Amino acid sequence: MNEFPVQSLAEIISADTNNKMTQDSFIGVSTDTRTTKPGECFFAIKGDCLDGADYLDDALSEGAICAIVNEDVDTSSFPADKILKVKDSLEALGDFAHWYRNENGFNVIAITGSVGKTTTRNIIHNILSKKFRTYQAPKNYNTLTGLPLSILDAAPEDDILILELGTNRPGEIGALSKIASPDIALITTVQPSHLEGFGSLDNITEEKVSIVSDLKDDAPLIINADCPVLLAKCQEKGLKFYTFGKSDNADFYAEDIKLGETFSTFEINKTALYLPIPGLGAVENTIAAWAVCSQLAITIEEFADALKTITTVPMRTQIEKAGNLTIINDCYNANPASMKNALDILCNFKRADNQRLIFICGDMAELGGQSEKLHTELGEVIADAGLDLMVAVGPLAKIAAEKAAALSNQNMQTKYFPDSAAACNNLTNYINPDDIILIKGSRVAKLELVAKQIKSVFETQKR
Repeated sequence: MNEFPVQSLAEIISADTNNKMTQDSFIGVSTDTRTTKPGECFFAIKGDCLDGADYLDDALSEGAICAIVNEDVDTSSFPADKILKVKDSLEALGDFAHWYRNENGFNVIAITGSVGKTTTRNIIHNILSKKFRTYQAPKNYNTLTGLPLSILDAAPEDDILILELGTNRPGEIGALSKIASPDIALITTVQPSHLEGFGSLDNITEEKVSIVSDLKDDAPLIINADCPVLLAKCQEKGLKFYTFGKSDNADFYAEDIKLGETFSTFEINKTALYLPIPGLGAVENTIAAWAVCSQLAITIEEFADALKTITTVPMRTQIEKAGNLTIINDCYNANPASMKNALDILCNFKRADNQRLIFICGDMAELGGQSEKLHTELGEVIADAGLDLMVAVGPLAKIAAEKAAALSNQNMQTKYFPDSAAACNNLTNYINPDDIILIKGSRVAKLELVAKQIKSVFETQKR
């Protein structure tokens, strides 16, 4: 963002300035005083746990040019020309981002879905950036706070913005779509996730499809052909859409898919592609990325050439070595579908006689009343995977381990730890130097600590 006049911002977000207005300009936007830089505008957002208005003094002390606060906040102890009052600071942030998006004429790609948003975004960005000035957020800023910050962080000179739209409660995707006004919308898939906030798969599907709330006229909507509930919902609503998938029933599809331990190969439009990321899920994400990129005059030859240089997003099917140990670090998040995909990647590894396949499994969070059922079903999947050891971390993962142990006829060992700290403290009691290990769970499980500890213990133990 270039310098922006505070007075212009006040007009855009309909702020009450009490007729006292600074003539200053700001150079960026912040919602967190821990990262606020001098010269930025601070939006005091009231969240579930913290209220940004409680940190106004910190923001101004850090050099914020002005602060946006809710109209009911007492700001009598602060300079009047530093405060802009609005009905809702979160809505004001979204309004400003929406204005900025339209003012700069960005071409916006919006991605939602239960699985694969970040990997697909990363692939699209890497492909398009070879030809266009392309921006994506450095993190998965996909909330009502994060998405506006992503938009406002883009430079006016950027051509394309690639944005994620996330949700854990009804109405968020529609609100995010109205901020982003997508030129292309992609729904990667719909799976049981965030059931705590939605209650049913149908409600999740309804929410994901609301990405069309502010989709531009005749703009392409691209959906997963292999997701029946999503297809049915879009057809029920009479939406026009393109499909991607693994069969030629889709508008965009791949053929001759071959999965390696750390890569995949396949063909699109009779062109051979090499994807340096493992797993069928990554292949599906790549097909989705091709469906998007083809709308922007990217040829399949250009796509294939750029795809060779793709790297994994940290903590998402990230293959790492620690001595002779192999780690599949996929501990950013988890739901039933992503758990199965990660297990398939683990089981695709060819092990030597002295190697074991181990799954360090954390709880899957936000599944509401279906948590126990879905963890039991995960146990059934684990039992069929042919693993040597499952390490359960957390009470819900324990449910999965107990079911897996009951079905595996004692061929698979199980261990249980109540949390990641306990798992870290006992590493050498259950891991051998040549193991192949998948680490996956929801963020609440904090399995990144386990991954870090394993690397610390074993990385110097090469033969």
